[in-house]
Amino acid sequence: MGIREEIYYEGGPHIGDLILNLLIGLTVVGIPLTVGAIVRALWLRYRITDRRISVTGGWMGRDRTDIIYSEIVKIVKVPRGVGIWGDMVVTLRNGSRLEMRAVPNFREVYDYINEKIAAKNPTYSAAQ
Repeated sequence: MGIREEIYYEGGPHIGDLILNLLIGLTVVGIPLTVGAIVRALWLRYRITDRRISVTGGWMGRDRTDIIYSEIVKIVKVPRGVGIWGDMVVTLRNGSRLEMRAVPNFREVYDYINEKIAAKNPTYSAAQ
């Protein structure tokens, strides 16, 4: 029997991202942004637990990335949609990055992830 993980957040991107991009899609220039938002709304899912961050995405939700907190060296947040949702970029010890787009309640999620990183990685310092 494995150790049970506590789920902090599980779900897809913020619905506002889709709505905003659908409105932008009314212009010819905005069509690629709209297609991206639809793909995210359909297949992108985040699962943030007390042990890891899992992101499932790609075409038909076929790609999955799992990151444990001790591997994270930096996390940056950027507000979107007048601050209602936001994007995050997680940088790992090996230099690779994971983008998390249109995260709902991104400030709270960011704070939660920062807490977990600090607990698992003693050399980490949160750079606001």
